[in-house]
Amino acid sequence: MIKRNKAWALMATASLAAMLAACGGGPETATDKDKAASQEGLDSVQELRITTGSGIPAMDSVLADDAVSFTMLNNAGEGLYRLDQENTAIPAMASGEPEISEDGLNYTFTLRDANWSDGSPVTAHDFVFAWQRAADPETGSTYGPYMMAGTIKNASAIAAGELDKSELGITAEDDQTLVVSLERPIPYFLSLMAFGTFYPQNEAYVTEHGDDYAMDSSKLISNGPFTLANWDATAMSWELEKNPEYWDAENVKMETVEFNIVPDPGTGVNLYETGDADRAGLAGEFAMQYAEDEEVVRVLKPSVYYLQFNQQREGETTPLANPKLRKALALSFNKQDLADIVLANGSIPANFLVPTEFTFDADNEDFRQVNGDMMEFNAEEAKALWAEGLEEEGLTEVSLEYLSGDTELSKKIDAYMQDQMEGNLEGLTLEMSQVPFNVLLDKNEAQDYDIQSTGWGPDFQDPITFLDLFATESPQNTMAYSNEQVDELLEQANGELALKPEERWQALAEVERILVEEDAAIANMYQFGSMALQKPYVHDVITHPFTGDFSYKWAYISGRE
Repeated sequence: MIKRNKAWALMATASLAAMLAACGGGPETATDKDKAASQEGLDSVQELRITTGSGIPAMDSVLADDAVSFTMLNNAGEGLYRLDQENTAIPAMASGEPEISEDGLNYTFTLRDANWSDGSPVTAHDFVFAWQRAADPETGSTYGPYMMAGTIKNASAIAAGELDKSELGITAEDDQTLVVSLERPIPYFLSLMAFGTFYPQNEAYVTEHGDDYAMDSSKLISNGPFTLANWDATAMSWELEKNPEYWDAENVKMETVEFNIVPDPGTGVNLYETGDADRAGLAGEFAMQYAEDEEVVRVLKPSVYYLQFNQQREGETTPLANPKLRKALALSFNKQDLADIVLANGSIPANFLVPTEFTFDADNEDFRQVNGDMMEFNAEEAKALWAEGLEEEGLTEVSLEYLSGDTELSKKIDAYMQDQMEGNLEGLTLEMSQVPFNVLLDKNEAQDYDIQSTGWGPDFQDPITFLDLFATESPQNTMAYSNEQVDELLEQANGELALKPEERWQALAEVERILVEEDAAIANMYQFGSMALQKPYVHDVITHPFTGDFSYKWAYISGRE
């Protein structure tokens, strides 16, 4: 499980940039103008044409583990909850808010009357079947055990082969009543219920198709706003078509969303300019060229990229175990220029770990307001700390392997980082190791690097999705970082503070401060942004921080005709 979890983390962050560069961003929430548009203003043809950078790897919600698949599932499927236009988790297959036991361990959901696209009813048994299938180690789900372990009762023991999948903490009391039992109180549990891994599956349909289930669109039924059409693993294009059986079909305006794989951003821009695409992503030179265009839309994604410092390699302590050297490295590069000049895609400097505009407290205060910015670029302080750290280690120079991917974007970022860090820190030599993705995974797993360029995107809407990566025993902690106070605060946030939101919020803020400022366990670089060209007649394509990047449920065309 360790390798698969980390592999997904790296794959998600690596593929996210590529996907968004091709698909482009969209309005993060519906604008007031869009909300005011009347039904009478809709065009007679409700068709949206989108370029995308890659195909769909999987449409089995239990086996999906990438951004493209989860985006398609978010539109063809639906769980107990979904994210709305404001990125708030709201009841979806659930008819309303659940009953929650006083100890926060049991949730009772009543399902609304809803159908699959073949007309059969969606029942509580469909959720039980899908969740048990996801938790079962024989299924080979990446995200099932990852999302459920320590959350859904008995999921960890089932993943370890110690209990049968039937012992999972989910029960159908009848067709419309679903009871979920947790291992511990989870403050963000309802946002988890919007994630694709927790979608229902029709047992009879899955069993009928066996290994062929969801291998192409003819072997897939949907309970979401759209159905998938003309898709298989080799498809260069496919469609989402409005699902007439969807419980909220009357509020779905778009009839068809057409996707065409266009790996090259330049080709996508040409299709947009000739009127053959309604949305096209911008990256690199095209992002700079169109930066001031009135048809550009920008999206700030809750994905943060950073350098992680390995403190132990091949059983030996590395120079990066010295906190002054880590802090010097973290302060030595200009993040503003990295975002504005090198990336030039709407990304912003990340003087933090938990991204901005991602998670909010009960008073709608952004988590970022607690700690603000930390470890901003400061070349003079970096030089002083570097000199002190070298003296403490009895060194005059240090050579460090800098591990990263071999994409053109990675190489561009790496060249800038090397110039900045070596230029500001006398005696530093960075040995750049730019390797294919599978090699990077192996070297990360073996903890065979000094500095690694990596990143993280959230799985649910809570600060801890970023912070618990750095717990001593976290499978994602492949850098030998350990801090007892961090471990204790994370344990409290997951335990005694789970039902005390204000105290928990402060505890998590302290974890972030220790990681970023006090220990400099990592060096944050940027929060990812994307840019796209979007025709002015396209409205309400909603972007999400997790569960899938885009929703087309509320999208509509007005003004093309």
